[in-house]
Order: sequence, then structure tokens, then C-alpha cells
Amino acid sequence: MDKYGLIGFPLGHSFSISYFNQKFQDEGIDAIYENYEIPTIDALYEVLGSNPNLRGLNVTIPYKEKVMPFLDNVSPEARAIGAVNVIRVTHEGNDIKLKGYNSDVIGFTKSIEPMLEKKWHKKALILGTGGASKAIDYGLRNLGLETVFVSRYQREGTIQYKSITPEIVKEYNVIVNCTPVGMYPKTEVCPDLPYEAMDQHTILYDLIYNPDETLFMKRGAQYGAQTKNGLEMLLLQAFASWEFWHEK
Repeated sequence: MDKYGLIGFPLGHSFSISYFNQKFQDEGIDAIYENYEIPTIDALYEVLGSNPNLRGLNVTIPYKEKVMPFLDNVSPEARAIGAVNVIRVTHEGNDIKLKGYNSDVIGFTKSIEPMLEKKWHKKALILGTGGASKAIDYGLRNLGLETVFVSRYQREGTIQYKSITPEIVKEYNVIVNCTPVGMYPKTEVCPDLPYEAMDQHTILYDLIYNPDETLFMKRGAQYGAQTKNGLEMLLLQAFASWEFWHEK
């Protein structure tokens, strides 16, 4: 039986495990998807060694960047982004070959593109600076938008939350939350932004999908902003993972 799985730490609720095991059951695929909660990225070798039937992995926090030196090959897109969230595992004799891809960018761009209007949406704020935010940045720039990263800390090439004025929100009216702020169970918090500056041309996209509507989305919607959570992106990302694992 073929195996697929997810590496990360910690792994609580996982969309992937329920999605793929349901897919295997529904489509009569002789395979299983498991979570591999590894405390350091070096433990990847142990996962590979003890699961000879492993054909593919998804990668989540905090290993999307740390896994790259372990790979034999990285797709041009994932290399440009600087983060990998899908690994194809192939066996050549006694050798295990690992190829890395990024399906986050595919899921995100397909999900947000229908919301964008060229006339109104030219600049975006990306909240957070982790592995997912790099894919979001790559995707938005591919769609023709200028981007700026927002961080809590003073970092080169970023602005801080305290510097975001109503004028900036009017200009950078596509805002993507790539942080865990507002995720279950801490649903009563949201990124610190001047929400009152938002209007019907503002797009608030939250990578979080639990809860369905975060406080970030609710507060923007009060002022007419269009909102979307990360569930569709996850589904599209899962479709792309399967394609990468079975690439000819």
C-alpha cells in the first residue's frame, strides 16, 4: 500500500489527512495518508527510512524553508519562492530521491484571481513573513500587483503594523493574512489595522479556514470589504499536490 503524509511540528488539526484519506476511500485508491509530527527537520530521514512505501509528503510549519537543503531537486517555482510544501518521493534502487514543489502558490492564485479587478487592485499588503507569505508574494506579483510585507518587528523590506495608516490601506487595498492571528481557539483577536479605512474595493483574504470567518474578515466586512478564507486555496493546493506526486 502506498503511503503519503504530512511533516510539521506541531500537527494538530490537519486538513490534509482527512482530505486525502477520504479521497482514497471514495476513489478506491490503495493508499493511506498519515501525519508525521517531527520535532526537528533532521527526523525526516527517520520518516523516510521507516516508511519504504512513502510516495509523497506535504510540508507545513516550520519546515517549508528548512526542508530545502534535504532535497535532490527543487522546481523552478519553489526555488524562486524559497519554500517547499510538496515533496515527491521516488525510489531508484536503494536510493531515495526527493523533489520539492510549491502548491501554495497555485492554490492561492487560482483562488484570489476571480476577486481582482485591474482598475482597483494594484497593490497588496502581506501580513507575516513566514514560508507561506513567500508563496503569496510570488503569486500576487505574478498577477501584476506590487507587494509589501508587514511584520511586528523591524525588518529590512517590511513595514510595521503601527506604521499602517488609513491612506496605506486605501492604496494597498488587497490584504492577505499569512499569520496564525485569529485562528481557532484564539478567535477573538485580529491583525492590528485601520479597518475603518476599508470599503467595497478592499479585499481581505485570510489563509486561516478555522473559523470560517475570522475577526479580520468580520471587521473588514463591516466596512464593505470583500472577504475570503483559505479553504478553497487548501483544496486547490491538495489537487496540485496529487498532480506533483504523480508527475510523469
